[in-house]
Amino acid sequence: MKRICNFSIINVMLLGFLLTLTNSCDTEVDPKLLPVLTTTEINKSTESTAYSGGNITSDAGSDVISRGVCWSESPNPTLDDNKTSDAAGTGVFTSRITRLNPSSTYYVRAYATNKKGTAYGLQTTFTTKTLIITTTPITAATISTALGGGTITTDGDSVNVVERGVCWSKTANPTLADSKIAGGKGKGKYTCSLTELQIETQYFVRAYATNTTGTFYGDEISFYTTNGSMTITTIAATSITAISATIGGNIPNDGGSPVTERGFCISKIPNPTITNKIMNGSGTGSFATNINGLEANTTYYVRAFATNSVATVYGTEISFTTKDGVISLTTIAATSITATSATIGGTITSDGGASITARGFCWSKNTNPTTGDSKSTSIGTVGSYSTNINSLNIGAIYYIRAYATNSVGTSYGNEVSFTTQNGDIVLTTTNPSSIMKNSAIFGGNITSDGGGVTVTDRGVCYSTSNNPTINDSKSSNGSGIGNFTSLFTGLSENTTYYVRAYATNIVGTYYSNELTFKTLPPSGGLVTDIDGNIYHTVTIGTQVWLVENLRTTKYNDGTDIPLVTNPSTWSTTLTPAYCWYNNDATAYKNSYGGLYNWYTIKTGKLAPVGWHIPTDSEFTILINYVTAHLGFSSSIAKSLASTNSWATSVNTGSIGLDLTVNNSSGFSALPGGSCNGDGSFNYVGKFGYWWSSTLYNSSYSWYYCLDYRSSNTGRYSDYKNNYGFSVRCIRD
Repeated sequence: MKRICNFSIINVMLLGFLLTLTNSCDTEVDPKLLPVLTTTEINKSTESTAYSGGNITSDAGSDVISRGVCWSESPNPTLDDNKTSDAAGTGVFTSRITRLNPSSTYYVRAYATNKKGTAYGLQTTFTTKTLIITTTPITAATISTALGGGTITTDGDSVNVVERGVCWSKTANPTLADSKIAGGKGKGKYTCSLTELQIETQYFVRAYATNTTGTFYGDEISFYTTNGSMTITTIAATSITAISATIGGNIPNDGGSPVTERGFCISKIPNPTITNKIMNGSGTGSFATNINGLEANTTYYVRAFATNSVATVYGTEISFTTKDGVISLTTIAATSITATSATIGGTITSDGGASITARGFCWSKNTNPTTGDSKSTSIGTVGSYSTNINSLNIGAIYYIRAYATNSVGTSYGNEVSFTTQNGDIVLTTTNPSSIMKNSAIFGGNITSDGGGVTVTDRGVCYSTSNNPTINDSKSSNGSGIGNFTSLFTGLSENTTYYVRAYATNIVGTYYSNELTFKTLPPSGGLVTDIDGNIYHTVTIGTQVWLVENLRTTKYNDGTDIPLVTNPSTWSTTLTPAYCWYNNDATAYKNSYGGLYNWYTIKTGKLAPVGWHIPTDSEFTILINYVTAHLGFSSSIAKSLASTNSWATSVNTGSIGLDLTVNNSSGFSALPGGSCNGDGSFNYVGKFGYWWSSTLYNSSYSWYYCLDYRSSNTGRYSDYKNNYGFSVRCIRD
């Protein structure tokens, strides 16, 4: 065979494998006779180990007797460098590479040997991991100790640190040969305590870490131990009174030596020292003390102090002056004033620096009352206070002043005055209701008893003459304020009565406004709608009418009528709807009934069974009959209108409804007002509007109106889509 000597390394790639020949004189081997293999990429690299391996895909017909990886810090490692031996045979194998240096670059190749020779895989390279250690800045330095430490990390994988800590010296670059303190094992952050240091001295510090490859040091830092000099401030006095004050201090720094004693020095002369001191514990931070037994209106000087093993130091001097003891207070206007009592109050804004022993009020019918007049007394301090005084004279002027007493004396607030109420009762007569042929319900409402003067008797008096009194017919409805009602029986048919509520207290008897009503004629009856509302009836000529406006919320088949309260909805509604005046059923339902749009009339189901909405012709029959038989001084309206609830005419020269209404027909028309096309409300108490069931044309319907300024009825047609009017029913 041919011999080759003194040649450089030759790499031959054939069918995915590399045959490397050494630079010594060897016998050339045919690459086809050597194994075919690849090198596995490096993984799990640390600072001293790594994993690689290979894959032998062919033994070239001769068994692989040895395999593994070889490595070196130089390229193209061979079996003459570091290697592993990983059994024999083909296939995949893994090798552990050891004894590496941190932060070093290595070259690795897999190898395989058969009887013909050794083949190498492609070369791969990697760098071992680096141990990283930093020194933590020094904290909590005192005159003899400090806290230091470090943080140990790597650039990706763990490092087996067997010892870590800090070393220090008075000279630069300390090592383990100098002072040191261990702080455990492993990676991570750690803290160590440096002890036995000298006061006010510079030290150099480095963190260290030791593993199997050696000892590593962090960056060097330096610090000084403290000199024991403390920092202390005196805080301005607070809560100053005539006999006490709160004084404070703050020690932000003990100079590196614990504060064993702290407190305050106080004196009437400047620069007080610890010969006259008040103790307040030990340690740093803020502290305060309340001192008592001081003299009023006196200036004091204060310094905070602190003592440690080095010295006693003083804070800046502050001064304060105790208060003079004069009380500041005001008298507050009287409230809840009745005829015999009132609530009076005051506010004490300052006790003058001396505790208040008594406070209260004094009052009199003369100005500038003192504690020698009528007074109240209670225990208390600064702030607002009040009391209720009784047994006052009705309708009298009183003068009051708040007062307060402390060890200095008695102080008075400003003077205020008030007048007790005169005992006049405020009451009204409520509208008569449930008017029958021989009975009616009416009552009153007492909204004020005149200032706590108890109402001992109340009720209603009535007569067929104006201005009835308690000497006429009357009811007695208990006592006190509020609403009350009475049922009166034994009345005469078709008769006008005058009614006034009355109330009596110790001052006298008071009467309310006068109302009138007329009992029903003999032909009256009762009708109940689907809601259970009860209506009276009256026969006028050949017709029988309901005496009240309809107030049902359902059709006569029990179906609900939609209630619409939103103005914009009302103005666009083209289906049945109703509302109460001002959307207030409580105030208007029973008196004036509901306001219905045209579409409820159109259903034919609005009236009680056996009744219907009158046609235009039926209204004409009514008016013609009243004109011919019941007209009063040529006034049809006065014969139809109720005897109450109508407003006074704005034209006193007219013969409006305010003049001599007699309701001779018994129709009892009431001014229920209307709901307009835009959903607004108008004219309650002044106008009454009633739908007829007769159309004027496709867009308008006939309706009838009574106007408080006119003595006649009005027949009109109007747009039927949006208006809400009252409804009167006539018997079928």
